Amino acid sequence: MALSKLERRQRIKYRIRKVITGTAEKPRLSVFRSNKEIYAQIINDVDGVTIASASSRDKGIASSSKAEAAASVGKAIAEKATKAGLEIVAFDRNGYLYHGRVKVLADAAREAGLKF
Repeated sequence: MALSKLERRQRIKYRIRKVITGTAEKPRLSVFRSNKEIYAQIINDVDGVTIASASSRDKGIASSSKAEAAASVGKAIAEKATKAGLEIVAFDRNGYLYHGRVKVLADAAREAGLKF
């Protein structure tokens, strides 16, 4: 039986989440990608708290392409994380392939000072 795209991503997501959990010392950087937008959150799963978030819908982020939007979201989430006193995070690609906009976001966050 063939899986739909969503079911396949859900299985990969559960497989990743078995291993990656966010703590106060090393929170989880979760990425969500829709057809038009991209969102990133830094989450402490132990307390169930979102520490910082950024998205391509935020006011300061304007771009001509989706890849540029992903890069500016990665930079924004890294700046918010350093303001919150975080330097190290666990990257959660949320079932998406580490390719394209997800990779661009991750690279921009690394360049802006996050370590993962």
